[in-house]
Amino acid sequence: MMTGAKRKRSTVWRKIQAVRFEDIKAWCMRRLPVLEWVPVYNWKENLVPDTVSGMMLAIQQVTQGLAFAVLSSVHPVFGLYGSFFPVIIYAIFGMGRHVATGTFALTSLISANAVERLVPSVRTNFTANNNSGILGLSEFEMQRIGVAAAVSFLGGIIQVVMFMLQLGSATFLLTEPVISAMTTGAATHVVTSQVKYLLGMKMPYMSGPLAFFHIYAYVFENIRSVQLEALLLSLLSIVVLVLVKELNEKFHRNIKVVLPIDLLLIIATSMACYYADMEYIYGIEVVGNIPKGLPSPKAPPMSVLPEVVTEAFGVALVGYVASLALAQGSAKKFKYTVDDNQEFLAHGLSNVIPSFFFCIPSAAAMGRTALLYSTGAKTQVACLISCVLILVVIYTIGPLLYWLPMCVLASIIVVGLKGMLMQFRDLKKYWNVDKIDWSIWVSTYVFTICFAANVGLLYGVVCTIAIVIFRFPRAKTLNLKNMKEVGYKYKAEDNCESLKQVKIVSVNSPLVFLNARKFRADLLKIIQKDGMSSQCEQNTLLCSFSNGSCHGELVQPCHSERHVLILDCSGLNFFDYTGVSVLLQIYMDCKTRYIDVLLAHCKGSLIKAMQYGGNLDSENPVFFESISSAIEAIRIHRNYSKFSEQSEV
Repeated sequence: MMTGAKRKRSTVWRKIQAVRFEDIKAWCMRRLPVLEWVPVYNWKENLVPDTVSGMMLAIQQVTQGLAFAVLSSVHPVFGLYGSFFPVIIYAIFGMGRHVATGTFALTSLISANAVERLVPSVRTNFTANNNSGILGLSEFEMQRIGVAAAVSFLGGIIQVVMFMLQLGSATFLLTEPVISAMTTGAATHVVTSQVKYLLGMKMPYMSGPLAFFHIYAYVFENIRSVQLEALLLSLLSIVVLVLVKELNEKFHRNIKVVLPIDLLLIIATSMACYYADMEYIYGIEVVGNIPKGLPSPKAPPMSVLPEVVTEAFGVALVGYVASLALAQGSAKKFKYTVDDNQEFLAHGLSNVIPSFFFCIPSAAAMGRTALLYSTGAKTQVACLISCVLILVVIYTIGPLLYWLPMCVLASIIVVGLKGMLMQFRDLKKYWNVDKIDWSIWVSTYVFTICFAANVGLLYGVVCTIAIVIFRFPRAKTLNLKNMKEVGYKYKAEDNCESLKQVKIVSVNSPLVFLNARKFRADLLKIIQKDGMSSQCEQNTLLCSFSNGSCHGELVQPCHSERHVLILDCSGLNFFDYTGVSVLLQIYMDCKTRYIDVLLAHCKGSLIKAMQYGGNLDSENPVFFESISSAIEAIRIHRNYSKFSEQSEV
């Protein structure tokens, strides 16, 4: 006889043999979207707009990469790597054709908490060039990027695990007000973190609850230490950036190539800083040495993983939520679909694999995605072209950025967050539509400001669940229909007696433990209001439905007064055990009171659950494909009953 182990191996082998080539191909197409769009890529129509968009995107990727690396408390060069490797990975696995992945302000801010906590700052600029043997950077800088890479690695692992658990379907809890408030609050945090560079102040790193308020308290207490030259350069940079970007938005329909003001500003201020020797004469902080070339792969330090779990979860959730919102927005705008679960895999791998190349956590950014919209990008080819240009910067132009002032980088970050900060305008919309959504937005924003982006996101989700639990049991569950609404056509002679005692009730919502009690109460009200039973029956029915105990003699109802209740279950999308139990209880109670209950438009799962859970009438059918078929069955049955009575007479 075959042993259990051999039988198990045989079963596994049969399953392996049963896998067809078509199944493997379908799986690869589903998990590698690049195989779907590359073979049908229209080189003639799409290459030119993708190339133009890629060139514009590369400029923004470089400037934001440098800026967000500083925001993440690591050397600016690692932002260039973070603008290169994750973009390639997402182009292979991602489904958003107009989503620009790379360094991201919110994830950078979260990872900075871990970096500053585990490798405290010993200096406030990056000009030192102590050779550590890797990229010519100091040991201190390598320790810092090691922590940031560990956050990226663990955050990516969490996202991949969420993909394996199919948690993409849970994103319905991430409502628009919650995402809008969380991203706006996080953007406010990012702006606050750049205040020290904008003002040219030496400020200790502050994090934790209420750190937002502590930073501004420190600024006002040390207002005399503001560096006037850095402040003036920051204000000038912000004014120029805002004005030119506004002009670009105004005329982008007429000219597809926008003025790369970020790049021009970096070149102009770097040259001015170099020729005016601002670093030494005015003490303006500059970026410092940018090493050439790409690093050799190296695993992140696994020893710090247990210490960065909190930041990793923040990166995984906040990065995914912000990126998914952009992917869904682009899919809606350009008429294609995005798989929420596949996006978990794409962003997870975009964090895991680049972490071996000293990359900070990545996600999609609103500003870069908007740039792809405005420049007419068609596919992810635009992002891949930007990678080629970023590679040129890494190998040739990088060292020329030595004299770039940090206050200019901070100005680029602040202006780049304009889109997120302008979400304050959504408050008017939420106030006019739903006051509860407005209150969720405000409270989520406050929580994000007082604590952190991941805490604000968690609070918003909990609020959403609480509101659903509060509102769901109070929503209308049933609706009384008439014959005209169901479109049933019957003869004039049948209208008098046979169908007057038939009531049709439509189920408008799922039937679960949250609303089962209200469903039962609503049905009782309909029965009472429409007088479905005679007076002697109604008292007993009331006792049954209200779980009360009736005293006295029960009066048997007349068979001639028998009523029929048809439940239209087309709106019953899902149910649980409590819901099925309530349906069965209603059926049995009505049966004892001589009220027939018929169910129309039932899903197979509901029929199976009710047949399994209760003793349904085996002689007469209970489930019908439509309301019309149920009414027809009633008419035939009553005509047959009349014929039988006449025959007996």
